[in-house]
Amino acid sequence: MSSQPTPDFPLQSLNTFGIAARARAYLRVTEREQLLGVFADPIWAASPKLVLGGGSNFLLTQDYPGLILHIALQGREVVGGDADFHYVRAAAGENWHDFVQWTLAQGIGGLENLSLIPGTVGAAPIQNIGAYGLETKDVFHCLTAFDPASGSTREMGAAECRFAYRDSVFKQDDGRRLIVLDVTFALPKAWRPNLRYAELAQALVEQGIAEPSARQVADTVIAIRRRKLPDPAVIGNAGSFFKNPVVGGAQCAALLERFPALVHHAQPDGTQKLAAGWLIDQCGWKGRSLGAAGVYPKQALVLVNNGGATGAEVVALAEAIQADVQARYGVLLEPEPVFI
Repeated sequence: MSSQPTPDFPLQSLNTFGIAARARAYLRVTEREQLLGVFADPIWAASPKLVLGGGSNFLLTQDYPGLILHIALQGREVVGGDADFHYVRAAAGENWHDFVQWTLAQGIGGLENLSLIPGTVGAAPIQNIGAYGLETKDVFHCLTAFDPASGSTREMGAAECRFAYRDSVFKQDDGRRLIVLDVTFALPKAWRPNLRYAELAQALVEQGIAEPSARQVADTVIAIRRRKLPDPAVIGNAGSFFKNPVVGGAQCAALLERFPALVHHAQPDGTQKLAAGWLIDQCGWKGRSLGAAGVYPKQALVLVNNGGATGAEVVALAEAIQADVQARYGVLLEPEPVFI
C-alpha cells in the first residue's frame, strides 16, 4: 500500500472514453488510512482533488491540476438479513457488474436489471444508476462515507442520500466532499422479476420464458445491452451521454401535437420523461461525427471516441447536439458525465 501519490500520472486507461490526459498526481486508494494521510498532509489537503472510481462517468477536457484519488477498496459479503431482505455489502472499488453477478451466484436476486452497467459500486449511489425499470434507490439500504472535513466516517441512509433521477446529495454542494467507502443493498427474499421495462419483457417473451429466474433476467439484460451499446474496451464511451429530459405535462402535450411519434413516459408526479436518444436520432445525429468524436450508429444516446478524440471534440459534439435538439423541440439536454 503506497501512501505517497505518484506525480505526473497518465489517465487514458482510467477513463472509459479513452481520452489522453495527465494528472499532477495520482494515488490508488486501497485502505481508508490512505485518505486520512492525504487529508492530514497540508500540501495535499490544499490541492484540488478528484475522486475516481471506474472512470465511466466523467469527461476529461484538460490535464488535471491536482490529485486523483482512485478508490480501489475491495470486498463483498452478505452481512445479514431479516424477514424481508438479504443485506449485501460491497466496497466502493468493486466492479459493479462483477458484484451483480456475485449476488446472483449467492442465489440472491434484486440487482439483475442493472447488469453490465460500467463503473464501480461506489458510483452507484452517487449517480443513482438505473436501467430497465430499476434504480439504485430502489434496492439501497445504507452506505459508509468518509468526510474529509472531520476525518471521520458516517453511515448514511436513503433519506440522507437525497436520491433523484441520476442524482444524489453527492453531486450537490453540501455532499460533494464526501467519499463513498462501501454500500449495503437490501435485496428481497420474496424475489419477483421486475419486468416493467417493455423491451426487457418482450425479449423474455421472444425467448419463450414465461416465469424468468433472476439469472435469466440478467442474461437477457446483458444481451440487450451488448446488442445496443459499445464495449468501452473497444470503443471509448461513457454509456448514455445525456439524461432523459423531464418536462411538464402541458409541454409534452404541445410537443405531441407537433410530433405525434414523440417517445415519452408518464411519471408518478404527472411529469413526462422524454427519450433523449429519440430526440437526438430525429435531429439526424445517429452515426455522425465531428472530428474523432461521434454518435454511436446503434444508439444515438451514446457518444464515442472513434480514435484519438480529445475532450474538447466530445464537448463540441455534445454542444452541437444540444443546440439542434433545443432548436427543434425546445428541450435542453443535460449531459450525464461530469466535465473535468
